Amino acid sequence: MRKASRLFEIIQILKLSRRVVTASEIAEKLEVTVRSIYRDIAALQAMRVPIEGERGLGYILRPGFDLPPLMFEHEEAEAILLGLALLDRTGDADLKQAALKVRGKIASAVPDPLRHDLFSAPLYAWGQPAPTPEGADMAMLRRAIRDEQVLDMRYRSEDGQETERGVRPIALIYYSGWMTLVGWCELRAAIRNFRTDRIMTLTSTERRFRGDGDRLRRLWVDSWDKPPA
Repeated sequence: MRKASRLFEIIQILKLSRRVVTASEIAEKLEVTVRSIYRDIAALQAMRVPIEGERGLGYILRPGFDLPPLMFEHEEAEAILLGLALLDRTGDADLKQAALKVRGKIASAVPDPLRHDLFSAPLYAWGQPAPTPEGADMAMLRRAIRDEQVLDMRYRSEDGQETERGVRPIALIYYSGWMTLVGWCELRAAIRNFRTDRIMTLTSTERRFRGDGDRLRRLWVDSWDKPPA
């Protein structure tokens, strides 16, 4: 979880609690260390968020504090909600759950009249949802792209041939019926596309390609305009 998201979640946890919340309780919910929570609380207090308490005792948010409401124009909010509905057509189970949370946050942030208009708007995302891949953990793939982490993959091609290879994942493409991983294939020494429904197994490694993700993505994008050899 990125720091900005973590700070927001800490405020939400304290805001919803009616009692003192310890740093260890917050750390357990956010799956980070207690030391990280101490640093985050100090950062929030430096930004004048009215959090009271101290290490070892716990923290509480003074009543009356609230984050600025999200204000969208009608079409902006419709665009977000339609995008979330389209996301529900994918086979990425974790992003589907994230979409539900975003809808809830929008519903709690916008004024009542706009909330009614938005959630009763006749905008639909149609079509058969893409199946969830059996061998590919989509959350692992997205995390590996962010962290620039090499993955070991067993892959079955369209003709049924199975291979094992290391892959440096750089992008995910979401189509209406399937998802595709783009990555630097160490077996072929080139950028390749892999349909996630053909990935048989996927394993994290300790190997990294720090700082090289942007270069590989530029290499991939530059290849779009080139005719096939």
